[in-house]
Amino acid sequence: MNYKTSLTSALLAGAALAVSNQGLAKPNDSLTLASSAPQQVRTAFDAWQAGDRVRGRNDKCYGIALAGENDCKAGAGTSCEGTSTVDFQGNAWTYTPRGTCEHIETPEGAASLSALDRNNP
Repeated sequence: MNYKTSLTSALLAGAALAVSNQGLAKPNDSLTLASSAPQQVRTAFDAWQAGDRVRGRNDKCYGIALAGENDCKAGAGTSCEGTSTVDFQGNAWTYTPRGTCEHIETPEGAASLSALDRNNP
């Protein structure tokens, strides 16, 4: 395999991974839904909790990951996936099924579609 073929293969693999947009972090048993969550949200949340991978359209949901189990962004001094250092770290996000983040509750408070000022190291 020559350099040009290797580079092309690497670029195609990276593009495929970016397009797949699948979350790697898993949900945890500490997450619940607000009682006002619609049935469609409950169904998506339950499937995600049961182990279905987040595919297609999804939300970057802040403040829901356990330490070391975020999909990305965990504040200054961290790199990305798996780098959160505190449970429910407010500046670390995890992919959730589209529309569920607004209804997720943690022992530390509600989840958010934007970074939170809680539990940040």
